[in-house]
Amino acid sequence: MATVVELISYPVKGCAGVPATEAELTPAGLPHDRSFLVVGPGGVFRSQRKDPRLAVIRPEVSADGAHLTLHAPGSDPHRLDIDPGTGSAARTEVEMFGTPYRAVDQGDRVAGWLSDVLGAESRLVRVPPEHDRVTDGLTPGTSGFADSSALHLLSLASFDDLNRRIAAAGRPPVPMDRFRPNIVVDGWDTPQTEDRVRRVTVGGCELGFTKLAVRCAVTLVDQRTGGKAGPEPLRTLAAYRRVPEGGVAFGSKFSVLATGKVAVGDAFEVTEWGTD
Repeated sequence: MATVVELISYPVKGCAGVPATEAELTPAGLPHDRSFLVVGPGGVFRSQRKDPRLAVIRPEVSADGAHLTLHAPGSDPHRLDIDPGTGSAARTEVEMFGTPYRAVDQGDRVAGWLSDVLGAESRLVRVPPEHDRVTDGLTPGTSGFADSSALHLLSLASFDDLNRRIAAAGRPPVPMDRFRPNIVVDGWDTPQTEDRVRRVTVGGCELGFTKLAVRCAVTLVDQRTGGKAGPEPLRTLAAYRRVPEGGVAFGSKFSVLATGKVAVGDAFEVTEWGTD
């Protein structure tokens, strides 16, 4: 039986991940996951696709969820009181993949810090309390500012198989953080088993499959340095993981059907399988 071996959230979309040993899963995924977004002029979101230096910014959310501290090499840490957007707090319009959203701007001081670190005009925004995004896929759900679904799952079987293929071509392996998963599981013998999972219980939670994770240029970014380090893993994935809609798929995405506590070591019990 598969078990959870890693849990990682990404409080600020595009920035470094925060590992955990246990968490209370919310309808939008792990606590604070992609609840903050860095935007440029016009409110258009920033991504590692064009701003790979986002990877070196390490966010830290306080235990009570009231404060966010941002760390980056060569800069003093920046701590801010999170504006959750309650009451009559103003909203700002942002855009992600051409879709408009409303968000709560976190102020000029953190905007200045981010602009200095990224070398480009930037602001930090947060999902408002009324955020009611509906995500697509086989099992609709919700999420913060994730690309789509609440959770991204990857198995060690798939990851190890990919690195074996890369090594066979005489190239060095890629680290797991290139794929930015939320949940990593171990215990399956067959690579891509996560492609066929349709319903699963883990800890006190239930998850439903939405879609395969189609990979992009973010996987070419060295998450430690914020520099581009391609062409792997996309070169190797293109040889065996192409999907009809275009691109290559690796890992699967899930909606949260029932919230609860999840922890490293929990059994990942599949209750419904698909055929492909």
